[in-house]
Amino acid sequence: MTNKYYVFGVLLIVAAMVATVAVYPQLPERVPTHWGMNNQPNGYSPKWALFLIGPGLMAAFLALFRFLPWLSPKYWDVDSFRSTYLQVMLIMLSLLAYLYAITLWAGLTGSANVGRAIIGGVCLLLALLGNLLGKVRRNFYIGVRTPWTLANERVWNATHRFAAKTFVAGGLAGLALTLFGLQGWPVLAVLLAAPLIPAAYSLIFYKQLERRGEL
Repeated sequence: MTNKYYVFGVLLIVAAMVATVAVYPQLPERVPTHWGMNNQPNGYSPKWALFLIGPGLMAAFLALFRFLPWLSPKYWDVDSFRSTYLQVMLIMLSLLAYLYAITLWAGLTGSANVGRAIIGGVCLLLALLGNLLGKVRRNFYIGVRTPWTLANERVWNATHRFAAKTFVAGGLAGLALTLFGLQGWPVLAVLLAAPLIPAAYSLIFYKQLERRGEL
């Protein structure tokens, strides 16, 4: 059952490799690979590095997620939410594929103003991850991992139910701001608030339980 997630991940990597080989002759010797807050490129790489930035990074990410469950200590493994764990993996891998497609497009067409597309993809990622957070159980790899959520399962569950709402709201709000042409700090503030608010909530809720003697 879980193999289908890895098969889809491998297909994404193969697609990225095929796309790179197909457009490689048309690419300039140096391509933009990093964009600043003003949506303009501020970093360039030789085009051969695209094999590492795209399919290479995606393959490493897939291998990491395949290996992480083996590293988990007993009672902290991902078996209790393996399907959700793999869905998170695919969402993040799909974002890498999307960002790489934008990089290829920018190198191929010479278009510099792709920052909005990048930020929009990150906002969508946040919203999609929020849709899954309520199903994530205590672990060391994904989720809102603060000292207070890791220390108490009740705090973990309550925090992640709350974080599911802030992630979805933050992602959609950031996407709306991006579509309306806003950029820079307003969008960044929304994206940062989505995880920081639940992190603060985990401390507050933990201390409430502590005062009531319910830990």
